[in-house]
Amino acid sequence: MSPKQLLPATFLIDLIENQRFGVEYQPIIDVNSQEVYAYECLSRFFDADNKSIRPDLVFSSLHDSPLSLFQVEFQQKKLQLGHAPNNQHIFVNLDQDSYFSCNVEAENNPFLQLFNGFKQDNLTVELIENSEINDAIMSLAMIDSLAKNNINTAIDDVCNPNSMISTSVLQLVNYIKLDKEVVQNKHDQSFQQLVKFIIDYAHATNKKIVLEGVETDEDLAFAKQLNCDFVQGFLYRPQFINVT
Repeated sequence: MSPKQLLPATFLIDLIENQRFGVEYQPIIDVNSQEVYAYECLSRFFDADNKSIRPDLVFSSLHDSPLSLFQVEFQQKKLQLGHAPNNQHIFVNLDQDSYFSCNVEAENNPFLQLFNGFKQDNLTVELIENSEINDAIMSLAMIDSLAKNNINTAIDDVCNPNSMISTSVLQLVNYIKLDKEVVQNKHDQSFQQLVKFIIDYAHATNKKIVLEGVETDEDLAFAKQLNCDFVQGFLYRPQFINVT
């Protein structure tokens, strides 16, 4: 197994001090009407030459420093909500580790206060699909806190081969987002049977399904065949990009 790739500490310090942050708003599209249902806020990072840096690489490099992880994630969320399209449903990603890294729980958690201060009515917080049992425990605590404040939740990356599924988390969220693996394995009948069970469960319990990784008209037709509610992917270009 190759060692996990991490960014140098000096690079991270420069990134934070100069706030080389950006945000991209990716549309989530209603399958039937083909109208924008929501926008997902995606973190973007840049080096001193304004070259894009992979967000997953930034966040994985920050995980060993809880305070820095909190600082970057919180600044990102302020940027994302501050520039969010008006009168639109907004989805924001939030790593469970980031939420609890400030060691402040319940009503005083800075993320919760930020979300409660968001002036638009429709906000959904996406949880990253867990890969460890501790992630699931944190997810449940985070969902409980958000639900008590009437904030919807979604679980991301369901059906990603590197993630596990917590049945308790699936029961509590309002949206289930299917990973792009579903599209990429559309001809795998055994895999698609599992996908069908998840979608049937979601609709039977009044949850909505978002299929990610939709890049072609064929992918869109596949989403309709699956009876997904919404789609997201490169078939629909981002509508807004802001860079600080």
